[in-house]
Amino acid sequence: MMSLLPEMADVWQQTLNWQPSIQQQAQLQRLYELILEGNQKLNLTRITDPQEFWEKHLWDSLRGVAPLLRDGVMGGLGDRENTQLYSSQLPTSLSPHHEEFSPTFIDIGTGAGFPGIPVAIALPNCTITLLDSTRKKIAFIEKILPELELTNVKLLTGRVEEIGQQPQHRQNYDVVTIRAVSTASVCAEYALPLLKQDGLAIIYRGNWTGDENKALENAVKQLGGVIESIEKFATPLSNSIRHCLYLRKVAATPAKFPRAVGIPTQKPL
Repeated sequence: MMSLLPEMADVWQQTLNWQPSIQQQAQLQRLYELILEGNQKLNLTRITDPQEFWEKHLWDSLRGVAPLLRDGVMGGLGDRENTQLYSSQLPTSLSPHHEEFSPTFIDIGTGAGFPGIPVAIALPNCTITLLDSTRKKIAFIEKILPELELTNVKLLTGRVEEIGQQPQHRQNYDVVTIRAVSTASVCAEYALPLLKQDGLAIIYRGNWTGDENKALENAVKQLGGVIESIEKFATPLSNSIRHCLYLRKVAATPAKFPRAVGIPTQKPL
């Protein structure tokens, strides 16, 4: 008998001012089951306990896109200082109130599909491209998409340094998400070339320090971006500290970025 995910409707509402519909809850549950099945052949995640999976894969994935969920207003949130939600001012085209709310996302280094698949479930009007260099992981996701009844997901196998130089992808996305991939300045070099002018890069981090902040500021400046906000928050069950970094693309990224495969990690900006 497959474990059931906790529903957590109140926690979703209190922390993100959003909660899944019955259909979305069913999709999240099915995603959990499919990941557990896939885990037997592929090393997808070591997080298999239902509560931990809910917090570290589902809630964490959607916390990064909190400004895009529901209607982007503060709502009934408790500790504002801790959550600092919605401090990123979104372009009108990214506001759920906007009638043409259909942003294009790309999730870099998606792995087993996080944060990309939960985002695709929570924001059915968006189109999200899941990018990973491991063909087996993309093949796994391709197999599970019909089971999840997701039609707003595209798949891409490749190295982000190469994808970022291809005209069909460069400056083509409203939002880039990047989680557990590399240092923040490397993530910025991967993300900013893919963004349209005024687009938003969301970098998911655990800890964050002043030194890292300086390195990121320096990198972002060279890439045509600014750090719009850095949000520190605690996860709702284990009270772990997390950060989300929001970078805004304000100018064209110079053509030399991203640099060739492997260079960003060997010689960070």
